[in-house]
Amino acid sequence: MDEKRNGCVSVNENFMQPAADDLGTIERTRKIRSGNDTMQIDEELTLKKLEIFLAFMRTGNLARAAADLQTSTVSVHRAIHSLESALRCPLFKHEGRNLTPLEGAYVLEERAQKLVQDVLSTVELTREAAGFSAARFKLGALYSLTVKTVPQLIMGLKIRRSELNIDLILGSNIDLFYKLKNMEVDAILVSLNESVNDPDCEQLPLFSDDIFLATPADSPFAQQSEVDLSDLREATFITLTQGFATHRDGARVFQQAGFEPKVAMQVNDIFTLLSMVSSGVGYALLPGRIAAVYENRVRLIPLQARYRMQQHIGLVFLKARERDPNLLALLAECRMYSNRLRDS
Repeated sequence: MDEKRNGCVSVNENFMQPAADDLGTIERTRKIRSGNDTMQIDEELTLKKLEIFLAFMRTGNLARAAADLQTSTVSVHRAIHSLESALRCPLFKHEGRNLTPLEGAYVLEERAQKLVQDVLSTVELTREAAGFSAARFKLGALYSLTVKTVPQLIMGLKIRRSELNIDLILGSNIDLFYKLKNMEVDAILVSLNESVNDPDCEQLPLFSDDIFLATPADSPFAQQSEVDLSDLREATFITLTQGFATHRDGARVFQQAGFEPKVAMQVNDIFTLLSMVSSGVGYALLPGRIAAVYENRVRLIPLQARYRMQQHIGLVFLKARERDPNLLALLAECRMYSNRLRDS
């Protein structure tokens, strides 16, 4: 009960106390103004609400904004009201069922548009820096795989992700694996030997390929159904340089044959090597996948069973990147490619 004391009206003390909800708002405001709190933005002010606000400003109608966002008009209205509460100022004048933007709404619209674009750009740049879903994909591969495998995989990947720009980096097993570990490439197509075994990496096998003797078309060995490598003990050979899987596999085959080859030259890519063979400079040990190159001038002759060796070709990538959408698309294409080879 109110009482008059000394000509004044005494009012119940609780009447002047702020409501519990207001206390929270006052406390947040105090912290923001003091500058001592690390959270400088009200928790009610979210990007989602700003996007809803922008949709309403763009359409000028709750129903149309809700349709664009595939939500309800109640959700749009609630988000706008919550935004006004977080900003602690009105954005619209209520005229019946219509909301008429005030000057503050136009200021917020202009700034919010830039803010949303900045956030989207920040997300994209962050993901690119981490190597996830970048607009450019760097694929490393052996030279020999560019005859058939790489073109088919790149074509399939472009169908899956047409906006993706693909850089192709060619090299040896060792060089490509070094680039992968240093994140200079996103994935590599190589021979799955011990040089690429690493606990930080995953492998996806694609196919296996036999090693053949490459001879000029006019060589006496060109007509044989298979060749005894020991018959070429005195012959001249051309090899790839160290670091290439074919160089390593060739050395093992020669070791099985019991002799060191007479090497006329070493080259840095398999196409130069094939050119040297076709010109009669020497013989070479090469994988079957390059048979279509110089097919009228170079013959690939199977080795006798005791000398036979296979290369196992596959995709290698870092485990840390296994959820990258671009890499997932390449993995799917590699699996399809491998299945087609098995079914053919």
